[in-house]
Amino acid sequence: MNSEQLFKLKLNKISKILNIKFIGNGEKNILSISSYLFPHRSKITYISNAKYLSDFVIKNSGAILTTKEISKTIKGETNILISDNVQSDIAKLSKYFSTQSSLYGTHGNNLKDLSIGQNVKIGEQCNFGKNVHIEDNATIGNNVLLGHNVVIGANSIISNNVIIEHGSIIGSEGFGNYRNQHNEWVHIYHLGNVVIKDNVRIGSNCCIDRATFDSTIIEEGVIIDNLVHIAHNVTVGKNTAIAAKVGIAGSCNIGKRNMIGGMVGIIDHITTADDVIITATSTVIKNIKEPGVYSGVMPISKHAKWKRIAFWISKLDKIIRTNQLKIK
Repeated sequence: MNSEQLFKLKLNKISKILNIKFIGNGEKNILSISSYLFPHRSKITYISNAKYLSDFVIKNSGAILTTKEISKTIKGETNILISDNVQSDIAKLSKYFSTQSSLYGTHGNNLKDLSIGQNVKIGEQCNFGKNVHIEDNATIGNNVLLGHNVVIGANSIISNNVIIEHGSIIGSEGFGNYRNQHNEWVHIYHLGNVVIKDNVRIGSNCCIDRATFDSTIIEEGVIIDNLVHIAHNVTVGKNTAIAAKVGIAGSCNIGKRNMIGGMVGIIDHITTADDVIITATSTVIKNIKEPGVYSGVMPISKHAKWKRIAFWISKLDKIIRTNQLKIK
């Protein structure tokens, strides 16, 4: 994809990319995408709900991507792209206007800013920012994008179509220690690695620790926000989404299609089922065995007191329902 394709597309070209119909001037140049709040004569505005369509949007948009039903209400000489799934099409189109690929040099012709260890394998069509460090025996698949200041630790395996944003560290030393007979901390050196599978996206300033002896695994299609820490020996299931400031302690097994809200803390050796949603700021202290939405926030207190409070909170619903039946 060259710079002309990245920053300027004619409307008829966009129609072919998305495989959808359009009305209007196919030679119209489109430079980017805008929301209904900030329409622009050189951008596509996307409208998936009729309540966001206004004369202001119609007048000021270079083109409108919307549904067939909404398109029928648009009057005047307006460029319109007719979509069966607005969200899907706008997500697909956003890649063409992204500046990420243009910011980094393809490894085939720009290795000057890379620090590469021994026995490193790098696939095709990879792009790297400045000051990227790839340690010994690491493997990088095809179509991988590594932002500025990314570190890929020794023996890490990064599969295909992976994006790792600025400042993230893959394969850092895990926080594995034990306390000896003198109450001193003794570190257990981590000899494992990290495996990142296909189509994973990792935000900025994330840390994913290598396993103690085996592998920390991020399965296919996982998306991870900025400032997330995933500890040693963790497995994150396919198509899970993790929001910012989440901390997942060692040896957890996160199920498929989980959605983990911001600032969630998960203690070590936790397993979650598939299709679990954990709401923001919750603390997970026991296994989640069934799909569903889970929340849990408790003020800090002495642990013995906290256990007593938690016990009675868990009984409150039953107590109230029992008392209501007695009143009836």
